[in-house]
Amino acid sequence: MGTVSQLHERVRPAAHRIQSDEEALEIARTLAAGFAKHASDRDINRVLPHDEMDTLSQSGLLGITVPAEYGGLDISNAILAEVIALLAEGDPSVGEILQNHFHVLEVLRADGSEEQRKFFFGRALAGDRFGRSLPEAGPAAPDRTDLRLTPEGPGHRLNGREPYSTGVLFADWLAMFAPDASNRQTMSLVPRGTEGVQLIDDWDGFGQRTTGSGTAAFHNVYVAADATIFFQDRPARATVASVGQLVHAAVDLGIARAAFSETLTFVRDKARHPRGGSPGSVAEDAFTVSKIGQIAIRIEAATAMVERAGKKVDAAQVDATDAHIVDATLAVAAANVLTTEIALDAANTLFELAGAASTRIGLNLDRHWRNARTHTLQDPVGWKYHEVGNYHLNAITLPHDDTP
Repeated sequence: MGTVSQLHERVRPAAHRIQSDEEALEIARTLAAGFAKHASDRDINRVLPHDEMDTLSQSGLLGITVPAEYGGLDISNAILAEVIALLAEGDPSVGEILQNHFHVLEVLRADGSEEQRKFFFGRALAGDRFGRSLPEAGPAAPDRTDLRLTPEGPGHRLNGREPYSTGVLFADWLAMFAPDASNRQTMSLVPRGTEGVQLIDDWDGFGQRTTGSGTAAFHNVYVAADATIFFQDRPARATVASVGQLVHAAVDLGIARAAFSETLTFVRDKARHPRGGSPGSVAEDAFTVSKIGQIAIRIEAATAMVERAGKKVDAAQVDATDAHIVDATLAVAAANVLTTEIALDAANTLFELAGAASTRIGLNLDRHWRNARTHTLQDPVGWKYHEVGNYHLNAITLPHDDTP
């Protein structure tokens, strides 16, 4: 902790080119099964998943949202969300890293120039990883100097620091969101090894411990003119937030599935009934059976809502009318609420049904709750009820921004 991460230049094998939705899902299932084997060990010892991220780079999954005209699969948002949910079920930290990667690609789709899209989409297809630092809303935290982009010659200079920059320790490209001298919002794509870039491994949250998050500091970093994207004021930009929040919901869905799977295993094989009996007797308990059914149904409902929201976002991307944008925003908000609630409930239910033996430190079952609690705090759903209600009651449109 607290050490400055150094760039390790490595030549990666050429990334695989995925040809269909089915292939993307199958690759995600296979990778997730492998990631799950040591996810608990990585969490408890805070071992960052460098090998796993390299495998992802080679798999071709990092380029699945690239539009077809740039050589990509242009996968639907419903399939993207399921890919993320599968990977997050294996290791939710990996899912969160990709949450930011795909957000950056969506910004490129909405706001990038033709030249920027050609180049950076090409890098994604080659397996490059994009990390993101997005300023929090509201006043700056006391330990943070807000990033600022100032003009210099044909390009810009980037100065400041941003804590909690998710995935930056794995990133080949650092996507930094900062206002320019005219207070226009921008995203600058900075190569990891650029002079003046400092990445500090200082994330110490109790959950999502291996996301490769940390403070990104920029000391008079030069940013070429063609590496800065200026946000456009147009309908297509409204889908950027929806894509980011949909993937966020998919990570929570993956956490819920992982906790549920762990519950089934423990209740069947290890849990003892509080009133006595063999380990297997808990699985026959009426309350336990009903609670398992309740969680299973709610996970199924959340899965359906995420898929539906993905299709709504697809429609808004194809035809960015006010009606499609509102439909997508409402559906994604609903998906976020359902996945937040089921992630937390599934993690709590694990202990409720498995009993005191499940709290042993060596089992590390509390990682599911820690991951759920930490990740859901990044996009709190409390205000979503108010925003959705305000739309239906008072016709006040939900806000569009670039969070989470």
